[in-house]
Amino acid sequence: MRKVQLLKIFILISALTAFMACSINVKKNKDGDDKKVDIDTPFGGIHVSKGADVRDTGLAVYPGAHLKPKDDSDDEKSANVNISTSAFGLRVVALDYETDDSSDKVINFYKNELRKYGNVLECHTQGRGSYTATNPDKGDSEELKCESDNNGKTIELKAGTKSNQHIVAIDPHSKGSDFALVYVRFRGKEGTI
Repeated sequence: MRKVQLLKIFILISALTAFMACSINVKKNKDGDDKKVDIDTPFGGIHVSKGADVRDTGLAVYPGAHLKPKDDSDDEKSANVNISTSAFGLRVVALDYETDDSSDKVINFYKNELRKYGNVLECHTQGRGSYTATNPDKGDSEELKCESDNNGKTIELKAGTKSNQHIVAIDPHSKGSDFALVYVRFRGKEGTI
């Protein structure tokens, strides 16, 4: 019984020590809203920024398109998330755009744009999908696949590998298209983000 109590005390002291070594930095925009949050611990860091840069996706913006404005849901229309530890790393960059052009024009543009990252996979979903990353350190398959039943009006174009993928999700509308540019990069113990 005494060993269990000593173990609990050791775990509590370790957790408190780790928490005290934690650094949290929050930067606000001109309206006082959180714009960037950086959390650094002895185990790694988490960095989240609402103002993603489209260059970080590795893709060009469709000509004439513009970032979607915030709506009533208060959802952000761009984000850059970077989680880095000694065991793994994950980076996700996403931006939402809109254009008056048809989805066919947007699809053709991004099929050409994505070719620089390999074969382009076209998937059809019921909404913007969940993007899965694999751990190359574990020998997981790197081949991109459609994650749903491949039915639906949302078109996802993907290129690259599961641990380094570029995605364009296009939602057609009667008066144009909405689309998201997404970059997902995962690493195991080895490699960089």
